[in-house]
Amino acid sequence: MLGRRAPAQEQRRATSGNGRSGGRPVRGEVIGRSLLLGLLLGGAGFTGIATAAEPCAGCVTAGASTAILRLPPGTPLAGYGGMKRRLLFPDLFGRDAHAFWFKPSVGERDPMTVRALVLETPAARLAWVTLDLVAVDHALVAAVQDRLARAGVPSSALVVSASHTHSGPGAFMSSGLMGLVAVDRLDPAVREALVAGVVSAVQRADRARVPALAATTSVTAPAVTASRLGKPLDQEIVVLKLTTLAGAPLALVWNFAIHGTMLSASDLRLSGDVMGLASARLEQKLGAPALFVNGAVGDVSPARHGEAAMVETAGELASAVEAGWTQARPVPVTTLRVAERKIPLPPAAVSLERCFGSWLPPFFAIPLGSAMPREASLIAAALGDTAWVTFPGELQTSLGQTIKREGRVLFASAFVAGLSNDYLGYFTTRADARGAKYVACATVYGPAAGGCLTDAAIELVRGLRGQTRSATRASSGCDS
Repeated sequence: MLGRRAPAQEQRRATSGNGRSGGRPVRGEVIGRSLLLGLLLGGAGFTGIATAAEPCAGCVTAGASTAILRLPPGTPLAGYGGMKRRLLFPDLFGRDAHAFWFKPSVGERDPMTVRALVLETPAARLAWVTLDLVAVDHALVAAVQDRLARAGVPSSALVVSASHTHSGPGAFMSSGLMGLVAVDRLDPAVREALVAGVVSAVQRADRARVPALAATTSVTAPAVTASRLGKPLDQEIVVLKLTTLAGAPLALVWNFAIHGTMLSASDLRLSGDVMGLASARLEQKLGAPALFVNGAVGDVSPARHGEAAMVETAGELASAVEAGWTQARPVPVTTLRVAERKIPLPPAAVSLERCFGSWLPPFFAIPLGSAMPREASLIAAALGDTAWVTFPGELQTSLGQTIKREGRVLFASAFVAGLSNDYLGYFTTRADARGAKYVACATVYGPAAGGCLTDAAIELVRGLRGQTRSATRASSGCDS
């Protein structure tokens, strides 16, 4: 733009010094107008350059990273508890270095990945990690927090979200019950590989922080899911876009509800399943970490299964998310709010009535005692006008939609980050916690817990805006 010649048509329209139109313009007049035009255009150019280079005072800073998890060879898979994955007899003689209840994995179909995003303002700080895991437990999160503190990383709210792939690594949970059911016995080497990978990713993301712009949008997902309960599903994909001040891609967070069960239980290769493939495609396209965060996934299955269907579905999801990324228009954001609450829960038990049918008395149940936690930890956060709340398990679609709907009374966008910071099983509506269904059977905290924790999540999100609502059962806890 600097030094650009005045357009010929402008010269032709110039008037002569005596005011008569159509005459030949005076040479000095043409030069003067050209100089004036050049100064105006040049000034506009300088103004644009200065604005782009200027620091965004008070803007959130954001940094992101992605890395491959280095797992011990033969790490067992987690997710499916049936005989296709199990050893015929537990490995009492230590023939397999890391597996006990389940068969060792036989390599990787695609890399196991950890992704991290660190957000910070003068008032708040949040580290968000996503992993190719079926779930996470509180012990893993606590180990990461401790390691980060010892490494000198500034303290922050920490969210660790599992993608819910059923072909990710196992042997990392402290719970003996979860180990027996679907994850395998805790192996210190596997746990250490995960903790080290997460800590390294957070450190790199923290070091990479720069002033950022943000935008959130929603797109409709392709028809790739099916309901386990024959009820309407949530077809929304929420896309959170973060860029540098110059507009370069910095990070993508995408939120959608889908089970990572497209690969079969007989496939013993490690894989991030459909969400891992979709995120990898997005990263190749955008050149920035793509963090997948599952939603209210309790009653949501993929519509198709098998490797070919998985590849196709991943492509469809990636295309939808990319469309959301393209339509989002990032702006300066100066506010980051974070709130956390621990909610007391009733004792966990497996109800035989909910597992096998109403012909069994309601009091026929197997208490789980200390095998399951007695509290749920929820974290709510808001980046500008976008809010989200974590959930430590698999929430039913309708409950997740209730949280989103209530959250959007106060925020432009709101979503649920399921399978985050712990795993407490399934949470359904009271009506759907009946009958011999897997979803109902896995609702171990009782039929009222889902609604109660939903109320608690809504209260936490409202609190980010300084709002309260009339007292609910969740106000005092969900254990009564």
